[in-house]
Amino acid sequence: MTVFIAFLANVLVAVAKTVAALITSSASMVAEAAHSWADAGNEVFLLIADRRGGRTKDQRHPLGYGRSAFVWSLIAAFGIFTAGSIVSIMHGIQELSDTGPVESPLVAYAVLGISFVLEGASFTQAMVKSRRLARERGTSTWDFVLETSDTTLRAVFFEDAAALIGLALAGGAIAMHQITGLAAWDAVGSILVGVLLGIVALILIKRNVAFLVGTNASPTVRTRVGRALLASEQIQRVTYLHIEYVGPNRLFIVAEVDLAGDAREHDVARRMRAIEQQIEANAVVETVVLSLSVDDEPSLDFGESAS
Repeated sequence: MTVFIAFLANVLVAVAKTVAALITSSASMVAEAAHSWADAGNEVFLLIADRRGGRTKDQRHPLGYGRSAFVWSLIAAFGIFTAGSIVSIMHGIQELSDTGPVESPLVAYAVLGISFVLEGASFTQAMVKSRRLARERGTSTWDFVLETSDTTLRAVFFEDAAALIGLALAGGAIAMHQITGLAAWDAVGSILVGVLLGIVALILIKRNVAFLVGTNASPTVRTRVGRALLASEQIQRVTYLHIEYVGPNRLFIVAEVDLAGDAREHDVARRMRAIEQQIEANAVVETVVLSLSVDDEPSLDFGESAS
């Protein structure tokens, strides 16, 4: 729903900015139009990411299809860089030598104002959701957005934040053009919007690449998983724990555990499989693999268990 709302907002804003760019001949408005069309196109990739990444695992993909969400989100990030950043910067450079005035600036201001309201509504929804999830995990909103495996939420958050900043830059550039009579200000606004989009694109690309190549879960998640394992009456200690994201909010867990008692091998195998199935019943766990610890391996410490 977050992505769909962002898509609708970006389409409406892109159409309005395109019309305003044609009327005003403003380089900043052209950059903003390119920005919004790029964002609208990227939302399509993010919708595909949600759909493809949500498929259930099968024999060919025992860890599920979750990583395909990172692939499509990576494509979307490249779209921001090429269709948004590079186009805006190149157009701004071309317009630096322009001496013409911005025509009908009130049209530009009106469109920028309406766009700010629409983009603000989309950003507010992403911010509210991010704050709620950050509180649940005991972290700051900024850290949560950067570290979360929910790649579509991060993309919408950063795209909408960049959109609001870009609108302010475009409005300021047009105002400076009017005040000083120097068309270069409008061109500089286009360049700044392009640089902003480039920074956002690089952040999103870096995070998606990290999840694609395999990134470990945060210490907080590791502690929660370790405590959950030790909460089982059948597990006395954990000596090894590997947690990896295989999709948005989807974990692959490998652990070595020491079971209570001294049952026969056949009974131990059944008990461990039952524990695995119990853990996999959790919505965020894609697959869990347990094996037995060796006696002389040290136990992992996950702090005091939450009451």
